[in-house]
Amino acid sequence: MDVHKQDNLGVEVIFRPSNPLDTPGALVPPLQPGTTVLPKGSVHAESGMPLPCDIRLDRDVAISLRDGTVIYGDVYRPTGDEQVPVILVWTPYGKFQGWWNKNMYATNFGVPPEDLSGLQAFEALDPAYWCDHGYAIAVVDVRGAARSGGDMLWWGRAGGRDIYDTVEWLAEQEWCSGTVGMAGNSQLAILQWFGAAERPPHLAAIAPWEGCIDMYREDMGRGGIPETKFHSQDVVAFLYGENRFEDPAAMLGQYPLMNAYWAEKRARLDQIEVPAYIVASWTHPIHCHGTLQAFREISSTDKWLRVSNELEWVDIADPDNVADLNRFFDRYLKDIDNGWEDTPRVRLSVLDPGGTDQVGRPENEWPLARQEWRTLYLNPADGTLSEELPAHEAVARYQGDDPASSATFTYTFDEDTEITGHINLHLWVEAEAAEDMDLFAAVYKTDSDGNRLHHVEVRSPEMRAAILGMETDGRLPAGFGYEGPSGRLRASHRALDPERSTPAEPYLTHAEEQLLTPGECVPVELALWPTSLLVHPGEHLVVEIAGHPVGNVSVPPMPGPDQNVPTRNKGTHLIRTGGTYDSHLLLPVVPPAGALG
Repeated sequence: MDVHKQDNLGVEVIFRPSNPLDTPGALVPPLQPGTTVLPKGSVHAESGMPLPCDIRLDRDVAISLRDGTVIYGDVYRPTGDEQVPVILVWTPYGKFQGWWNKNMYATNFGVPPEDLSGLQAFEALDPAYWCDHGYAIAVVDVRGAARSGGDMLWWGRAGGRDIYDTVEWLAEQEWCSGTVGMAGNSQLAILQWFGAAERPPHLAAIAPWEGCIDMYREDMGRGGIPETKFHSQDVVAFLYGENRFEDPAAMLGQYPLMNAYWAEKRARLDQIEVPAYIVASWTHPIHCHGTLQAFREISSTDKWLRVSNELEWVDIADPDNVADLNRFFDRYLKDIDNGWEDTPRVRLSVLDPGGTDQVGRPENEWPLARQEWRTLYLNPADGTLSEELPAHEAVARYQGDDPASSATFTYTFDEDTEITGHINLHLWVEAEAAEDMDLFAAVYKTDSDGNRLHHVEVRSPEMRAAILGMETDGRLPAGFGYEGPSGRLRASHRALDPERSTPAEPYLTHAEEQLLTPGECVPVELALWPTSLLVHPGEHLVVEIAGHPVGNVSVPPMPGPDQNVPTRNKGTHLIRTGGTYDSHLLLPVVPPAGALG
């Protein structure tokens, strides 16, 4: 398939050879088409859940797409004659065996072994539970993955059409009731946005569990600063196929500004109308913003958002969360009147690093209507944030190309304060000796002695201890630990879309470069991703700004800021404040619900 020709993007799409199936460690099994019955009580993982029912497994079922490409799926379903709904799991990671299913098994990250049967694919639902509750699970290798034919695609409408074809094929099977849902985490969630936007007639509901919506702005080119390590070295390096892989990393090198290719890598959320069960977290370094934005932008009238305080792989396997999702699917795939609509439309977790989180707090909307904006001005004279604009101009300096240099500003709270929503830094910046500058920022809280306060994303005491043991310079690995939100911006990409931008949520066009003249001071909007943090009296809120990633650190294979990301920085960076330079942090402060008059 040639994406360029199919979608008339006007951009030549770069492909690279796939990683061969016989690569050591790939562990991709040969095709073994056939049907077996997995008996009730059988065990398929060490200390795993015995199967609660007999399960019919149709292995390596061939599915033909509209262009003749054949892909392969495994279908788990009840053994009875009753027609059942099917939940589609659409994955590039391998539906069965393979590197991801072996090395990224959920129990390695704190999921109790007895909560899973071992039949589940990476980041997917467990067929044992769902077959026992009257559903089929179809786990399908995407085009170009494992033994599926064609070239692997990354996001976009072409991949969405493959989902359309597969949904409609599943709905026509004699064992299917004619209703199809989708579920899955991360990449398996991202692809749901693109599939649902194509509106397959028999797709009845989706459950995207933490998945971004815009490859350029949220994954590989956030803030206009290219960062492809996670995509290329931590994901694609462990994907295997027989043909070619579309190469977005090479595309970013070839096309660093917004064009038709990158525009098509943002999901058409307004086209999604099916009911949606959406899970987000504040802590994920790639998924956070897009998942929350998707909840706002999809056209579905029946949509629910739950914001978790745990690692996504733990959250999706939690028995209470699985039961919650079951109620949603019962309502929209089985048409059972079970009162699901009474579920709060939004359920938030409020993080309290160093303390106790609030989990599942019911809300009516996102962002919260009762948020109040607080402006805190940067004051380099004493390294503080102040509620009044300093009368006199001042300058904060740090070395833009020194990984140990940064500027910090602190605000001390005298009462419990909840910060929930989108955060933005409005800065006046200048590079003394360069025509561009890459800016990185983080917001986090410390105790009264200045020690960073951590949120750890797992419950297991053993895993918590291991994560805390990975602390580096007071920071925990991104994806496992969290102190607060971060943001980044290449100054030459500072141009905003005036129709889509607000003071708290600037929307960068990335359509052109506006290079600096050395010594030129310009205003920029450096957005940090949304968060929910509770700060107590005596604790400090810290804003750190630097020429390198600050905040949580990257530890492969987890996503996160690459400490060695190439930048354009050279020499000293200046942040001008006070007087005519209103450099400030804009915070969404949320009063308690009962405080409203």
